[in-house]
Amino acid sequence: MAAKTKAKAKAKRKPNAAFMKPVKPDEKLAMVVGAAPLPRTELTKKLWQYIKKHGLQDKKNRRMINADANLKAVFNGKTQVNMFAMTALVAKHVTK
Repeated sequence: MAAKTKAKAKAKRKPNAAFMKPVKPDEKLAMVVGAAPLPRTELTKKLWQYIKKHGLQDKKNRRMINADANLKAVFNGKTQVNMFAMTALVAKHVTK
């Protein structure tokens, strides 16, 4: 029985096809991640690269993202957003 669970744990996860389908960022989000269509996973990576490159993660509360001019347009004018709410705001700026 232990061998079965060990085999399941080692099995590589297959990515969900919905996350791998390219989405097109609108002009506001394109200022941050680029205009080329890309999968949601890559979009998230590029967004985090931008946040880290520009030091936009709050120093005291690491869950909060401080918006610069480009991100403020994506975050609907908010100056600070929770990282979990950020995905919902970004989803409004992509087309399938």
